[in-house]
Parts: sequence; C-alpha cells; structure tokens
Amino acid sequence: TLLVTADQVVVHQGDVREKPESEAEARAFIASYGESPARTVGAIVVTDLDTGRRVASGDSSEVHFSPIPPEVVDFLISEGECFHCAGGLMVEHPKIYPLVTKLDGSLDSIMGLSKQVMGRLLLEAIVNRQKEGTGPHI
Repeated sequence: TLLVTADQVVVHQGDVREKPESEAEARAFIASYGESPARTVGAIVVTDLDTGRRVASGDSSEVHFSPIPPEVVDFLISEGECFHCAGGLMVEHPKIYPLVTKLDGSLDSIMGLSKQVMGRLLLEAIVNRQKEGTGPHI
C-alpha cells in the first residue's frame, strides 16, 4: 500500500501564505497577486506502508497576473472557496484564469499537485518495491 501526502504554501514578496483566516486577509492576498507574482511551493511524499520507505520531492511554480479588479476579488470572497486554498490563490477559477499573464511551471503545480512529480514519485516507489521483491511487476 502506498500513501501519498502533500502540502503547499504560497510565497509572495518573501511572505509565506497559508489559507486566509479572514475576509480582510483573503482580500489583501488576492489583490496583491495583481501587483507582483505569486510562487507556490509544494511537497509530495509517497510512503510505502509495507516497508516504511519514503520518496519525496518539492515543486515550485510562479504565476503572474494582470491587475485583479476589485469586483473579481469581491466575487471570489463571496463565493468562499478562496478560504480553502493556500494564499487564497485559485488560478484555475474562471474569473481569475483570464488574468494570468505568465506561468513559470505547470498549472497543476500552481493548483497544488504536480502530475509530473507525482507520477515520478509513484514510479520510484513501485520500482523500489520491485527491487526489494515486495511489489507488483510492471
């Protein structure tokens, strides 16, 4: 059995941002992304529960936005989903995505889980199991 754990933060102008704790904080976070880029920093760990062996990797991407209009900020806050995202960052949202001007990295990485990194770690964990004679053959 393989267990996948992951987490992500947003870094903006050197400040580490978790989920916003208030409407004021969410408003400030979201509006600031239209002023300077946001970087997501994530980590993924795959643990083989049978052997205890772990493989891990970090991932980082950066997104640039044009200025985010106050009515978009208001909409996101009233909708409430931004309170469940690191830094209140919801790049995939239909109101935000058209404001993306540049993406350094991948969209799935910005959204919280890089498919490329995840696939590489799962493959590495499976290969490790095969080398130890405890896993399925591919």
